[in-house]
Amino acid sequence: MEPSRLKRRSEFLRVSAKGRKVPVHGLVLQVLVRDDNGPARLGFTVTKKVGNAVVRNRTRRRLKEAARLLLKQRMVSGVDLVLVGRNATRGRHFATLIDDIDRALTKAGVT
Repeated sequence: MEPSRLKRRSEFLRVSAKGRKVPVHGLVLQVLVRDDNGPARLGFTVTKKVGNAVVRNRTRRRLKEAARLLLKQRMVSGVDLVLVGRNATRGRHFATLIDDIDRALTKAGVT
């Protein structure tokens, strides 16, 4: 099952308000457990503090690819996940970024 995407602002706000936040070195993971067993839904956000639009989009693309590769191996369901890119995300080695996401998922108790 491939994860679907969170796209609407209201979905992001719900995860932020009711979910659990797990900061790791390269990013922040927000997790909201749902009542169903559907595939995980993913959202990505990078604040303007990270840089201009080009830098933010590159950071977001790196997060998306790292999450895609990790979630291909690790089946996650019944949760909404929001990955928040930070300034450290931008310069992080890609393999380390994948480890950061894995560590955040483990800390959050997502199986």
